[in-house]
Amino acid sequence: MSLVKNVGTIGGLTLVSRVFGFVRDMLLARVLGAGLAADAWQLAFTLPNTFRRLFAEGAFSVAFVPMYTRRLHAETDGGEAAADEFAGDVLSVFVWVLLGFSALCMIFMPGIVWLLAREYQTVPGKFELSVYLSRMTFPYLALVSLVAMLSGVLNARSRFAPGAFVPVLLNIVMIAGIMTGWYLRGDNGDDTIVAWALAASLTVSGFAQLLYMWWSVRRAGVSLKVTRPRMTPQVKRLGVLILPATFGAGIYQISQLVDTFFATSLPQGSLSLLKFADRLNQMPLGIFGIALGTAILPMLARHIQSGDDRQAQRLQTNAIEIAMLLCLPCAIALSICAEAFTTGIFQGGKMTLDDTLLMGRIVIALVAGLPAYVLIKVFQPAFFSREDLRTPVFVAAGALAVNIALNFYVVPRYGIVGLAAATAITATLNVATLFAILQWRGWFRFSGALAGKILRQALATVVMGAVLYFLTPALRPYWTGDAIERIWSLAALVIAGAGVFFTAAYLLGALDKDLLAQLRRKPATITDSSPPNFSE
Repeated sequence: MSLVKNVGTIGGLTLVSRVFGFVRDMLLARVLGAGLAADAWQLAFTLPNTFRRLFAEGAFSVAFVPMYTRRLHAETDGGEAAADEFAGDVLSVFVWVLLGFSALCMIFMPGIVWLLAREYQTVPGKFELSVYLSRMTFPYLALVSLVAMLSGVLNARSRFAPGAFVPVLLNIVMIAGIMTGWYLRGDNGDDTIVAWALAASLTVSGFAQLLYMWWSVRRAGVSLKVTRPRMTPQVKRLGVLILPATFGAGIYQISQLVDTFFATSLPQGSLSLLKFADRLNQMPLGIFGIALGTAILPMLARHIQSGDDRQAQRLQTNAIEIAMLLCLPCAIALSICAEAFTTGIFQGGKMTLDDTLLMGRIVIALVAGLPAYVLIKVFQPAFFSREDLRTPVFVAAGALAVNIALNFYVVPRYGIVGLAAATAITATLNVATLFAILQWRGWFRFSGALAGKILRQALATVVMGAVLYFLTPALRPYWTGDAIERIWSLAALVIAGAGVFFTAAYLLGALDKDLLAQLRRKPATITDSSPPNFSE
């Protein structure tokens, strides 16, 4: 199975999830707008979601997947039986750690909310509502962390579809929560009813995802048993690796918490507008960045374990080429069409035109760092697959320090837009440092052929940007029209941009024919004794 096919599987299902996510946020924007209840909900959703990305999908995955993969494909260390025993030992310990951590956070939630949003105390009822909602949503962290572990087990076996599908369940359940809250609110206008319904739906979605992933693991023939917790040497080793990986893999998530702290000090509604804007930024990041990072880690670990440096180099080159091919046009298109998307998608109900125009400026600042966000997901596995977690930690620490310093300067002067720009600058600094270290250590060589390919991609992006720049004014009157006008005008921008870019990329030679050919190939059969060539 090739990198392209794995990324296509993950990215395709993530696209489905993002579509449902857009539906969810469109409804949320219209039902709650950017007021008191919306800010309280966004904070309550940010806390477990950030810890999920930081610990479960970030630190735990990058530490667990390489260790599990080595046991799974080892010829002298027990193979599948040893790998599943290791996973069962981890699960037996991990369950209790999650329960304990979640309980402590729920007990001390007033202090946590105060640290992140002390300014909420100046608005009557806002701080108390944030605490109550956060306590309701926090059990989701334990549930979805177990989901992430089971997803890691399947990813190591090149079964990426179940883990990529579970966010669809999240969005479906939350859409039902929004509609339920809207129905219960009726005409009395109490937005807190919608917020309560949303908080309950988040935890329900965690149970739905866990049940689905447990069924998927059993269907894949994996036998995991929850037994008495045992601190085996392998589990201890995992614990040692998780601590630095928490920071190294989670700079974006840690930055999100920092951004939340600064956003809550700005005028009411700022946090909600930032989160809605980040939904547009997360569309390509989730589809391409997370897909690439998820697919490349187990593959790279296998090549490095077998000492195949040539295939490891080729895998990383392919990943960078795919990342830039997809992210450069997305970043430019979102920058040029930011107002169109924010107005056409989110305006209506309690979300005003002024809100969506400000949201558009936030999007422009965020997507300036989009290529960097994705390339971080590509570069970090080169360290994690070698169990070098210290380097990303130090790089992340430096980038985070710069981010905090920038926020203190730009937030008082430029508000929420400056906050988003600081995040993009931090990500760019982070990825530039990781790239320099990889080059210096000889773990990756940036070739002239790759540079030429990226240059052609950039030229195709410029052509696309010029077309969108002249097309957007003609479609502006339709962004605020009825539903049909909004749909066709936004669809016209997307189709025109994609069509022009890929046509120009093909004519300029920016599309690698070998990579495209992989999309038409059937997956190779995977056996324990003969690991396939994952970078064909």
